[in-house]
Amino acid sequence: MLKRIGLSKLYCLLFLILFKLYNVDANIAPYKNAVLLLGKNSLIFCAADDGGFEMRSYLNNICQTPNLDKLAKESLLFNNAYSSVSSCSPSRSSLLTGLPSHQNGMYGLHHGIHHFNSFKTVQSLPRILKRNNIRTGKKHVGPNSVYPFDFSQTEENNSILQVGRNITKIKLLVREFLSQNKTKPFFLYIAFHDPHRCGHTHPEYGNFCEKFGNGDIGMGTIPDWYPIYYQWEQVKVPYFVQNTEAARRDIAAQYTTISRLDQGVGLVLKELDDAGFKDNTLVIYTSDNGIPFPNGRTNLYEPGLAEPMMIRSPISNHRKNTVTHSLTSLLDIVPTLLDWFNIPYMDRFSFDANEVPPLTGKSLLPLLVQEPTENDTAVFASQTHHEVTMYYPMRAIRTKRFKLIHNINYKMPFPIDQDFYVSPTFQDILNRTKNKQHLPWYKTLESYYERPEWELYDLKYDPEEKNNIASKSSARKIFSDLQQRLLKWQEVTNDPWLCAPRGVLIETKSMICSPSSPPLLVPLIFHSSKVQTSRLKFEKRTRASCVGHLETSYVFFVSQVSVVLLMVIVNLLHLYQKNEAQQQTTKQHEQIRILKAA
Repeated sequence: MLKRIGLSKLYCLLFLILFKLYNVDANIAPYKNAVLLLGKNSLIFCAADDGGFEMRSYLNNICQTPNLDKLAKESLLFNNAYSSVSSCSPSRSSLLTGLPSHQNGMYGLHHGIHHFNSFKTVQSLPRILKRNNIRTGKKHVGPNSVYPFDFSQTEENNSILQVGRNITKIKLLVREFLSQNKTKPFFLYIAFHDPHRCGHTHPEYGNFCEKFGNGDIGMGTIPDWYPIYYQWEQVKVPYFVQNTEAARRDIAAQYTTISRLDQGVGLVLKELDDAGFKDNTLVIYTSDNGIPFPNGRTNLYEPGLAEPMMIRSPISNHRKNTVTHSLTSLLDIVPTLLDWFNIPYMDRFSFDANEVPPLTGKSLLPLLVQEPTENDTAVFASQTHHEVTMYYPMRAIRTKRFKLIHNINYKMPFPIDQDFYVSPTFQDILNRTKNKQHLPWYKTLESYYERPEWELYDLKYDPEEKNNIASKSSARKIFSDLQQRLLKWQEVTNDPWLCAPRGVLIETKSMICSPSSPPLLVPLIFHSSKVQTSRLKFEKRTRASCVGHLETSYVFFVSQVSVVLLMVIVNLLHLYQKNEAQQQTTKQHEQIRILKAA
């Protein structure tokens, strides 16, 4: 017992020293208030569901989105915004907690049989804002115990088509919310369900529910929607989708639902103006993840993570009709909102009495004033599940030039979600591959399924991520540097998959990486002549956070030796217990033999 207590104190001391000595990544900085704010600030956050860059503001001249284009002209337009996860519920949980999905507990989809939930102790925006007398309204994320909005209209108490795609109903709900209190500041979160696919749940409405509410017989009517239809020959095919008639028809249906989303955003902003809140309300528009096409949603490639984003500020000297190229994560949303409402981050309740999880994002309000001078910033991504059966954990880091992806479950084929699997686009890929027909796509189905453990791309020369340079000797240094930064982010965000796939986390009073099989030393650096051992992470930290490592220092060497010694002790204890159990079993067998002989 004394030895155990002594080791715990030693680890805490070592990591406190390391934390002081080792500079934390610029992207992992504590939240700080950024600007002086107005009096009664409010905020409307509009999120598309699987939305992409299908608008004139992002150089798509075919898909008609006049309301989003108007908003873009009044906003700061983001050209390098990225989701931290490529799945619907996990992304929304990260948007509302500022914590990656692996840290807040929403590993996969929330609805239906999937039933993933954020941890009950997670402190979300609605919890924080409610304590600060700010009224909240939502449509949609769960569970309600973690996201307790004052005004809640979701698919848990309504038809998802009505509260997600019926823009007239959305307009009336926004009007009701805005009319209920004209004095308190508010945060209104509006999650449209367009342009999410619906072919696997409501095939009668089309692949994207593009027929829902269009006035045809049996389709119902949405009074405020004026459908726009597209010919398959005229659509703009993204580089990551095969250029075939089947895929083009699929995209044409997607465009129609984007027009419904666009008109819905216009209705929401008109309600805001009519209610007299425009002059003190920040408006943010973005999407949760990439579009539901190959390489998009559920992938950590660019089409799966890159997001449209625009922020319209009521403050006169904030930038408008301007593009920012600053590397931005959707994990920056929570710090931005706290900044807007002038609520210090440390005002939040902790997970328990001893820990306040740090936000890894930063406020975006300074960007509204001027473009920053950036050095080597990075954004991070974490994907674990989508549907409950789709276990394929991936982690990624992206800088301005490079992206490194770690496919943790690389020995298994990449899983395909239900609604994409039955889509015309994917069925076209399957049928052409099966029948050995020409497939005008930049990948093969086999290469899409079978992925290496590590993928490294030089986005300057390879923006379409075709040439994996992870095994190239010329990329050895950048690979090692990015891997170290990714591991550090996983440590800071308490990633349960930190040691995977060659080790597992063992929790006692501290948490250590233990190999799933010998040898004890687990190589974590893919391209290195030095074998780097698994890291110990002290779980029950003080507010000072006993976390960190310094590869080249004597302290780091001592800490690594301590880890190895502790792992040896753990294994010896296991062998001792196993031996004791075997001896006990032998005694029992001997007693039984004697009894039988008697």
